[in-house]
Amino acid sequence: MHTLTRTVRFAVGPSADARGVNGFAGNPSVAGFDRHYELRVSCRGEVDAVTGYLIDIKAIDRAVRDRVVPLFVAGVEDGETPASVLRQSVGALASLPAALQSVRLFLTPYHSLEMAAADQTTVVMRQRFDFSAAHRLHSPSLSDEENRRLYGKCNNPRGHGHNYVVEPAVRCKPDALPLAELEALTDRVIIQAFDHKHLNEDTVEFDVRKGGVLPSVENIARVFFDRLAPELAKHSSGAVLERITVWETDRTCASYPG
Repeated sequence: MHTLTRTVRFAVGPSADARGVNGFAGNPSVAGFDRHYELRVSCRGEVDAVTGYLIDIKAIDRAVRDRVVPLFVAGVEDGETPASVLRQSVGALASLPAALQSVRLFLTPYHSLEMAAADQTTVVMRQRFDFSAAHRLHSPSLSDEENRRLYGKCNNPRGHGHNYVVEPAVRCKPDALPLAELEALTDRVIIQAFDHKHLNEDTVEFDVRKGGVLPSVENIARVFFDRLAPELAKHSSGAVLERITVWETDRTCASYPG
């Protein structure tokens, strides 16, 4: 089985221009103070032996622009919630030539809602946050020379810094968890606790002298998950933290659970 994901961008609003031809930037295109959306449509199935396609991406593009964009236009005019329009979009794409797996709606580059075709009763809400911190990778189980050889510059005795990005992925009933509440909870439990800290020296979780773990990006993701998951469960009935992803650079990230 294969999964193919196609991203379709489009604008909704009084100035949106349906004559646009730039599918990469969005069509209909933004021509004024319009709303810009990004939809990621994932299909799953077997690849055709003749065409080499799971599905022709042009079929996805046409379906989104012919069936889904009008739903967004109507939804904006009628004041519907994004989750409601997302559910309608999943239904509108159910007849694609390949089995629809999920649809993910990006309301901003950093905030998205995803709904699976097989379960339209819940959404996965994601929002990104950032914080800055220093850390040093130095394992007490290795010699100084082994640490230098393994970690290189990351073993610098004075440590080094990263501008981390954190993205919790929360499964919940549509519209059950306001984004502002997720932001406030994540800010309190994670950002305030670790922002502008030396992780090895200022936090118990990453101080190996006190039983903490090395602040690798893999361990950071696990620690953050273990901190946020129970707090979210106490705060919002039915909301479940599925995963946390942490980027230490734009090229390196880790997710927990994987």
